[in-house]
Amino acid sequence: MKVSFNIKILFLFFALFAAGNSYALSKQKADSLFKAANNAYNQGLYDSSAAIYQTILNQGVESGELYYNLGNAYFKAGDIPSAILYYEKAKKLIPNDEDVIYNLNIANSRIVDKIEKIPTLFYTKWWNYFYNMFTGNTWALFSIITFALLMLFVGLFVLGQTAKTKRIAFFSALLFMFLTAVSFGMASQKYYYGKSHTEAIVFIPTVTVKSSPSANSVDLFVIHEGTKVSILDKVDNWVKIKIQNGSIGWLPAQDLKEI
Repeated sequence: MKVSFNIKILFLFFALFAAGNSYALSKQKADSLFKAANNAYNQGLYDSSAAIYQTILNQGVESGELYYNLGNAYFKAGDIPSAILYYEKAKKLIPNDEDVIYNLNIANSRIVDKIEKIPTLFYTKWWNYFYNMFTGNTWALFSIITFALLMLFVGLFVLGQTAKTKRIAFFSALLFMFLTAVSFGMASQKYYYGKSHTEAIVFIPTVTVKSSPSANSVDLFVIHEGTKVSILDKVDNWVKIKIQNGSIGWLPAQDLKEI
């Protein structure tokens, strides 16, 4: 059956309208649940509050504020590993938020393991400082602006009539090319870090780290719930982990929850 061009446009319009309404209703529902979770938290119903926040997450909604509030609910409910997990998730999205950092430090003070961190090299500290200065969206916007200015000065260099104009345009273009590369690199790293799961929290009261992915392998050391680990590799149902002092070993994947 043939359908006229006008009817096709009409169908497309209604499809877009329906999609817009669906998104609006979904957002409205999420906002309503968020308020309900906040009210439950304020009334001291921390388990109920956490359950409602989890319902919002199950709808595909993600934000630093949502993870932070969920971490608070779990902390008040006495579930420290879950609180640390969601504070860490919040920190990935809003790394400079003072409340997130403060509450995460408080939660970490409640766990058994006090692992001394390997000192960070000075250039790594510098990179992390600039990396955490802005969110991924801000770095992406900054890269777009610097790229536009780069193109402006390239055009000025090509069309410039005097040697002075060309010289200024040339060095300005070099500067904005560098800034574009750096900001794009920051934005890309933020994006992939946000999507990656290279860190995890231990969710078993006490677990023995093994020398290889086997229950019969040599015992290396013991860590406890709430400890943050880096994920280096995965083999079957085992995960190769590294803790902050540099020690490496294997754990069952079921003992961890990825950040």
